[in-house]
Amino acid sequence: LEKKALVQRRATLSKPRVGPRIERTVQLLITPDEFEDVLFQVGRASKQADILRFLLETDDPLPRVSVVKEAVNAVSDSSLKALEKRGWIELLPAQTLVLPVPGFAAENLSGAEKGVLRTLQSAGHPMQLSALPAEMQAALEALRERHAVSVLTEPPRVALRLSPAEMADAIIALRGSEKHRQVLEMLALEDGAVWIGWVFAQTDATKKTLDDLAAIGAIAQDEARRWRDPLAGKAFTLSRPPTLTREQHTILKTILPALGKFDKPFLIHGVTGSGKTEIYLQAIAQVLRRGQGVIFLVPEIILATQIIERVRARFPERVAVWHSALSPGERFDTWERVRAGKLPIVVGPRSALFAPVQQPGLIIVDEEHEPAYKQDRTPTFHAREAAIELARLNDIPVILGSATPDVVSFRKAERGEYHLLTLPNRILAHRDHLGVQAGMLKRKSVAVPHGNQLMTLPLPPVTVVDLREELKAGNRSIFSRTLSAAIHETLNRGEQVILFLNRRGTATFVMCRDCGYVSDCPRCDSTLTFHNPTRQLVCHHCGYRGDAPTLCPDCGGNRIRYFGLGTERVEATLKREFPQARPIRLDRDTVRKAGAHYTFLEHFISGRANVMIGTQMVAKGLDLPMVTLVGVISADTALYLPDFRAAERTFQVLMQVAGRAGRSPLGGRVVLQTYTPDQPAIVAAAAHDYHTFYRDELEFRYEQGYPPFKRLARLTFAGNGRERSRAEAEELARQLRLRVDREGFPAVEIIGPAPTYVERVGSRYQWQILLRAPNPAEILRPVPLPLNWRVDIDPVSLL
Repeated sequence: LEKKALVQRRATLSKPRVGPRIERTVQLLITPDEFEDVLFQVGRASKQADILRFLLETDDPLPRVSVVKEAVNAVSDSSLKALEKRGWIELLPAQTLVLPVPGFAAENLSGAEKGVLRTLQSAGHPMQLSALPAEMQAALEALRERHAVSVLTEPPRVALRLSPAEMADAIIALRGSEKHRQVLEMLALEDGAVWIGWVFAQTDATKKTLDDLAAIGAIAQDEARRWRDPLAGKAFTLSRPPTLTREQHTILKTILPALGKFDKPFLIHGVTGSGKTEIYLQAIAQVLRRGQGVIFLVPEIILATQIIERVRARFPERVAVWHSALSPGERFDTWERVRAGKLPIVVGPRSALFAPVQQPGLIIVDEEHEPAYKQDRTPTFHAREAAIELARLNDIPVILGSATPDVVSFRKAERGEYHLLTLPNRILAHRDHLGVQAGMLKRKSVAVPHGNQLMTLPLPPVTVVDLREELKAGNRSIFSRTLSAAIHETLNRGEQVILFLNRRGTATFVMCRDCGYVSDCPRCDSTLTFHNPTRQLVCHHCGYRGDAPTLCPDCGGNRIRYFGLGTERVEATLKREFPQARPIRLDRDTVRKAGAHYTFLEHFISGRANVMIGTQMVAKGLDLPMVTLVGVISADTALYLPDFRAAERTFQVLMQVAGRAGRSPLGGRVVLQTYTPDQPAIVAAAAHDYHTFYRDELEFRYEQGYPPFKRLARLTFAGNGRERSRAEAEELARQLRLRVDREGFPAVEIIGPAPTYVERVGSRYQWQILLRAPNPAEILRPVPLPLNWRVDIDPVSLL
């Protein structure tokens, strides 16, 4: 139909789910003395109210009915009778009055006539003709003929029966303007404009009520944009730039002249606590002075919490937070404020790279080694590489920072592709940045710097505990004797502890000891993890949940046992063995709710908790000065996974979590528990020796042909049916091998196909092909991929 021009295809943007939030305010424009006049005009039309208002304002105490009807247009007798029925007025009927003529001589009058005349004269006021007795009527008629009396006809009149105060209430009731009065009286107690929602909350008013008052000029209604700010309500203490160390000053002298152009990325290799963030802040200050913006990337929301505190303390009201946990309204408003240039600094995980920063002048990628920067869902991209390309397009510098740089990044720095800058010493910032109050320091020997005095801190010593020896000694606890003693000492001193375990849940699998049955996910080829608080089995791949069995589904036995270790079990054991512990658990199960990470950190920093138990979240860049002990429950958790980066990830995590200890004058230590104390990655981490690990890892990568010596592409297929998925993978692998052979690409390997580490996820079978080549994209670009295939160039994980 398109070819025949019968239909036309057109792409349109979908309507946004949210829009700007408009805040309406109301302000009083009149004085309380004018309230009554306003209330008599607003509300519904009421002839009865109009009658009462005329009677209240007229000077005639008994106005004629005709005058009232003339003053109140189209008023009917029924309205007057309704008011009389309420008892608010009295309708005086028409009447004939008789009164004597003054000075009339009564000598020629009869006795009856004289009697009537005396009665009229003695009354002192006109008398109603109908009130005189019948026997007087003949004499009265004779007096009228003699002109001794006058007869007057009085028209119907209205008499008011309410006081002025009662009249005002009656008119308001008739017009239904009680809501209007509530609004006026409420606004009279406020100072200036009031949010319309508060008016509605404090009165019975509706929008029409306010429109009525605004129409006659009693109030003013204004509209203003109300920004939905995720940082609203959070206090930030302003800070001043500290005195820089010689190394920091040298690095800034290298970075600042490069602002305004792109040359090569800067890679800052600084040990934990060496002052990388201060370099970022001073570079940001220079960029802002140039009228430009900054994108500051962090790997996780939890790390963004403290970074935002540091950045906003230095640059108040100029920082935007950007991450997936924002509500749609917060995301909409943040987008607009950033695009308008009101918030020139954007801090957040990888999605912050796409914030519409006006005139970007600098991109910072903190903890550049983190795999969280890689988006493994379509479209796949690595935020670090995307940041470098964005900086190139905008001709601006990009700064990468890490205590444990990615092996590929450090190799590029060695080869001159990056500018390598080093911060070898851990420092303690001046007292304004300590975050440790003098009253919290319980050790008498603690040295606290004064003024801008700088202080160098050693990296915390690491004690490696061989868990095999613990078992030989009969210790079955998850805490070694060394770690247990250290926890006791630390908590008794009033200091804080971090316990790290890179696994959630209470037990990693559930098994029947009679028949060997293991609880597996019905949709995935993985075991279910037991979570004790909910007594549920959970799949951490597809999210499946089920109740934990009390009897074996296979043999019916009751010897169901829980094996393995997770953060929930660590928490339960800690509470049992250390009564003085007040733990909080920080993992993806506990911080699902928006803003939970802020609450958890504030809770821990304020001292309401003294032990933080967590997964990789607790290892990433947190600055917690009261933490003097870090315990690694098991350093072997990810060491032997079938991934060429397993050793690097283990080393990086151990180095990062060890860096959480000893960041204040209190000092600190690390206890690292492992079953393989001689493994090179663990030995290097215990010694804080990045360079030794890097050289060993580089040698391994060279031998195996892994990055940085060759690049990888991972092609993953997901489909229904094991055999169908296998056949699809084998067919694509055959086509790729034919292309490589036909084109004669040198140094290219096609590995697989093979099932993924977890073959079945969500009832779909997954197979993968690895392409190892100098430029995988060149090989794959002309190859049409069938449906359900996903390509990941330079994957950060093969699991």
